[in-house]
Amino acid sequence: MIRFEQVSVTYEGAPAPSLQNVDLVIPEGELTLLVGPSGVGKSTLLGAVSGLVPHFTGGTLRGRVTVSGRDTRTHKPRELADVVGTVGQDPLAHFVTDVVEDELAYGMESLGLPPAVMRRRVEETLDLLGLNELRERPIATLSGGQQQRVAIGSVLTPHPKVLVLDEPTSALDPAAAEEVLAVLQRLVHDLGTTVLMAEHRLERVVQYADQVLLLPSPGATPVIGTPAEIMAVSPVHPPVVSLGRLAGWSPLPLSIRDARRRAAPLRSRLATASIPAPPALEATPAPPAFEATPAPPAFEARGAGQSPDPSASPAFEARGSGGGAPVAEAPGLLARLLRRGGPSPDPAQPPPQCPATVRNLSVRRDRVQALHAVTLTVAPGETIALMGRNGAGKSTLLSALVGTVTPTTGEVTVGGRTPHRTAPPEMVRRVGLVPQEPRDLLYADTVAAECAAADSDAAAPPGTCRDLVTALLPDVCDDIHPRDLSEGQRLALALALVLTGRPALLLLDEPTRGLDYAAKVRLVEILRGLAADGHAIVLATHDVELAAELAHRVVILAGGEIVADGPTAEVVVSSPAFAPQVAKVLAPDPWLTVRQVAEALNATEALDAAEAR
Repeated sequence: MIRFEQVSVTYEGAPAPSLQNVDLVIPEGELTLLVGPSGVGKSTLLGAVSGLVPHFTGGTLRGRVTVSGRDTRTHKPRELADVVGTVGQDPLAHFVTDVVEDELAYGMESLGLPPAVMRRRVEETLDLLGLNELRERPIATLSGGQQQRVAIGSVLTPHPKVLVLDEPTSALDPAAAEEVLAVLQRLVHDLGTTVLMAEHRLERVVQYADQVLLLPSPGATPVIGTPAEIMAVSPVHPPVVSLGRLAGWSPLPLSIRDARRRAAPLRSRLATASIPAPPALEATPAPPAFEATPAPPAFEARGAGQSPDPSASPAFEARGSGGGAPVAEAPGLLARLLRRGGPSPDPAQPPPQCPATVRNLSVRRDRVQALHAVTLTVAPGETIALMGRNGAGKSTLLSALVGTVTPTTGEVTVGGRTPHRTAPPEMVRRVGLVPQEPRDLLYADTVAAECAAADSDAAAPPGTCRDLVTALLPDVCDDIHPRDLSEGQRLALALALVLTGRPALLLLDEPTRGLDYAAKVRLVEILRGLAADGHAIVLATHDVELAAELAHRVVILAGGEIVADGPTAEVVVSSPAFAPQVAKVLAPDPWLTVRQVAEALNATEALDAAEAR
């Protein structure tokens, strides 16, 4: 169905090809999972199948790619539309209409299908993806996860022979992701559809794949094989595979069920180990408020002087920070980077106020009650994970904390200020937001220019932002345009811009979307360092593994209300939807991460060795 014959792709100005000598066949009627670290060319490979590379992206394609017998070099994307359906990493770039139902019908209209067929397929897709209640909603009013489901639905309705999906579950809650994957499986098994899908959250998808295609590094020869074969050698793998490697299981498990069948000996070894304590919330002081330091004038020049507008692009939040929050002494490169240039805290200062408090907050948007009677307090040094299904109100709560949404009732206080009534240059010294769409924060022509602007805005030493970018993504060049980065790379760049100013309260909306496991480990290290130094962190996420690794507290929202709020272990272990893989495998014991298990096993072995002596 899909054939690559000695394919290489080189973009203009790039020092090396993004893809090199790719020669493989993806058979008809199978789900092939494309995996590899960030920036190795996964999106380029997918674009070569859909015809977007090189017709839309530019660059030079050598070799030959054929899809159902059609050469993508000689057939433009519109000439492949009846064969290939494509959903990219950014759903907003996909839409051409304003309303959900119209978007589902648009592709069929373009192909000239009869109205009766169009109506039937729209109804089927609304039911398949749980979109019926949203059919008349403007797309702009949907949450990121809801938009992603609409984008997937819009390519399902024309019934293409090949589906090309780039991070299709990255913005979906666990239940919605399972629904989408079940639909894809049904298309593969019942209709013989060929699915080629790139995904970083392998814990969700690897067990559904017929084949896995691994791109190990930029320009390296791809490796294709069964999921078990590839996971045994892949540099990126889900926690259940990491647990299997740690325990020495062979073959490696790909699903929770497989792992549980083999877990009895591991449970016995862990029985004598100490049950892991929840992450400690240390009594570290919060960074001092920035009352005495005027905002750098660059904020005014970069559009930060206007009143907050919920419909505006939140560019002023790009530098959502303050100039010079102190970071305490801590080991490691990232801790040193985050400490550079900050003044020493004054021990004589009185204890600072709470970074954020929310009391009885309700927000109504048009006919939708986005939040209802939400009360929340964020302590210095605390990391809170906001979780819940798509449309539960997580992003709205973050917007209220940063001041781009006005409460209908209730009150929000951040750093002693009411966000929506305070000028952005004042709020930017107290709170920083990394939104779901990192492009909202990126408007320079190069990575170097973005970093220089971030250093200037935050009054940080030159090179501070660039060092953070290097720590998160070591291979990103200074002169590359942000639009040429992958979604995960753009998100890491936006995060570095905000971290440059070390805000007292850091807000992140889906911070691991598009990040591979290595980048996620580096992100966790940075956020742990910030929390240990007193910075408060609130992140909205569907990544249960991130919440297990990082959060002190988990707050679950449903229908705009808080339905659970407590220590991470207590909340996630009791939830089938939000429990991490290790917790499901080793239940009922409250182990959450592979790291905890590894530390416990090492401690047990050391104790056994000591007793033997």
